[in-house]
Amino acid sequence: MKLAVVGGGSTYTPELIDGFARLRETLPLEELVLVDPAADRLELVGGLARRIFARQGHPGRITWTADLDAGVDGADAVLIQLRVGGQAAREQDETWPLECGCVGQETTGAGGLAKALRTVPVVLDIAERVRRRNPGAWIVDFTNPVGIVTRALLTAGHRAVGLCNVAIGFQRKFARLLGVAPEAVALEHVGLNHLTWERSVTVGGRDVLPELLAEHGAAVAEDLRMPRALLDRLGVVPSYYLRYFYQHDEVVRELRTKPSRAAEVAGMERRLLAMYGDPELAEKPALLGERGGAFYSEAAVALTASLLGDTGDVQVVNALNNGTLPFLPDDAVIEVPAAVDARGARPLPVRPLEPLFAGLVANVTAYEHLALEAALKGGRERVFQALLAHPLIGQTAYADRLTDELIAHNREHLAWV
Repeated sequence: MKLAVVGGGSTYTPELIDGFARLRETLPLEELVLVDPAADRLELVGGLARRIFARQGHPGRITWTADLDAGVDGADAVLIQLRVGGQAAREQDETWPLECGCVGQETTGAGGLAKALRTVPVVLDIAERVRRRNPGAWIVDFTNPVGIVTRALLTAGHRAVGLCNVAIGFQRKFARLLGVAPEAVALEHVGLNHLTWERSVTVGGRDVLPELLAEHGAAVAEDLRMPRALLDRLGVVPSYYLRYFYQHDEVVRELRTKPSRAAEVAGMERRLLAMYGDPELAEKPALLGERGGAFYSEAAVALTASLLGDTGDVQVVNALNNGTLPFLPDDAVIEVPAAVDARGARPLPVRPLEPLFAGLVANVTAYEHLALEAALKGGRERVFQALLAHPLIGQTAYADRLTDELIAHNREHLAWV
């Protein structure tokens, strides 16, 4: 079995490598190719990847290349985890929206749209080159904004599934609080990428969410940086990203008074790359846990194994709605538990979604449709419409100004400008 990781020079990659090494019985890799145009980073990450495999006794071969076509040739699956424009572009996404009093964030709001516009054309080009080389290969997308990128891939007819680590993060957190094994915890995880709620937490066939909130609600709320009372009133556990919607103005005030997350991550990446260059290092460093992407490797291994092994296992993924949420179009991409096998991911039935949640899901789905139109076809008016439709913006004056700012900060990445 051969896998390729596009964006293999990312500082995330050792997390993925560690999972491949530990879970080799689940996903028996023979060859892993890291693909990245940044040769200096690739050399550091690739060297550490080989040492991790050697330390853990994995017999698989790891290589790396800047040649995309050569890297994906013969691959059974291709994982995409890239960031167009790097941390410098992210820094902009997180700052210029604040000038209008809007959240600056890399996956939602105006910054999220900017990232989508930069990213969708690049990912589609990669996917088309994969299809020409290996028509049967699966694409696993971990590139944000995952919902929009996955919708672009599926609309173009690619064999693709979107993946996020939010659900597995909650599963592991809840298992730890409840004192049970992670595999004993099943989540009723529903919504869109970065816009989800845990509506039930099942252990041994019983929903334990009420007692989880009663006994551990304060700890969960603190981790989410949301008021405990909000979780009690909702009766569910929202993802961290709902904070941008439920506490928008508070978050804006907070973001204006501290360094951006991009600046923090950029500093962290410099330290990580220095560590990766140490020939004695043969495991992922503890600092990587602060970089984000916790449990990404376990989720990626499970999903890839299900796709290539035709297992039918249930995974929380991003897949076509196809009637699962009847108030959304079939071609919307939702994030829910799905049965995954060699045919792809098919969402499991979902209980009717409460209006409190369904309204926001419908609104953001409309924005994602317009965002994809802007990413595929370009044009100032399409960008404006997407921003106007976004519930974190929604005012003509803001949408107009943010459109100009977005274009000004992303000219080098927008072919239509």
